[in-house]
Order: sequence, then C-alpha cells, then structure tokens
Amino acid sequence: MMARLEIVAKPGSRAPGITCRGDDVVVAVRARAVDGQANEAIVRTVATWLAIAPSRVRLLHGGSGRRKLLAIDGLDAHALRARIAALPAH
Repeated sequence: MMARLEIVAKPGSRAPGITCRGDDVVVAVRARAVDGQANEAIVRTVATWLAIAPSRVRLLHGGSGRRKLLAIDGLDAHALRARIAALPAH
C-alpha cells in the first residue's frame, strides 16, 4: 500500500509546518533550498506529521521545484485524505 502526496514546498520559512492553501498542501521548512537540505527537511516534516518513519517517505518528482510528488509507504489514499482534511487552512 502506497499513497502519493502532491505538495507545494516553502523553503526558508520563518514558520515551519503543514497547512492547506486552497487545494494545495503547503509544507514550510526552515531549511534553504541548498544541496537538497529543504527536500530532506520536507521528508522529515511530512513523516513527523504522519507519525511514520522518514524512510517511508520518498521524493518521486520535483526535486528542484516548488511542486513535489511524494510517495508514502504503508499508508492508503483514504487515510492520507483524512489527514489532509484535518490540516489548518492558510
């Protein structure tokens, strides 16, 4: 079982966290987009939010852009949608 999550990355943020903005899931991290640091922070942040190990979250697409596609192992799409629905609006 694997879910896919499309996100909008917000590196270098003063207020890290995960919110919804319209239909987008926004993942804000303090790390800057230098040498993959923001991508690593995004994976850790999403894993913490979902209460899973960071090794279960993989970046599939968008390594150098703001829009990214993540694969989340061990979580089905229904459970992921429920988590997203509980996010605060931005």
